[in-house]
Amino acid sequence: MHGLLIILFALGFGFTASGITANIYRLLAKKPESIHARIVYAGVMILAGPSVLFENAAKSFRAKKCSGIAFWLAAAVAGYWSIALGFFVLDIYVAR
Repeated sequence: MHGLLIILFALGFGFTASGITANIYRLLAKKPESIHARIVYAGVMILAGPSVLFENAAKSFRAKKCSGIAFWLAAAVAGYWSIALGFFVLDIYVAR
């Protein structure tokens, strides 16, 4: 039971960190045009990816542009990505 709670905590923490990163980037950023801006964009998308992926899948599903299977596959990938991100951030927190 303890392991399941850690996984759920990592999932929530990873998805929250992803959402915060995505929203800050949307507030501050412009379209990346230079190579340095594209590198920063790629780095930010590593952190913001689960939130962006889930948002795009939900929009497509609501607009009937994708099937239910594609939506749930994207949700599963976003969840797994959030768990990995959450474990990474928790590992950094515990190590300090």
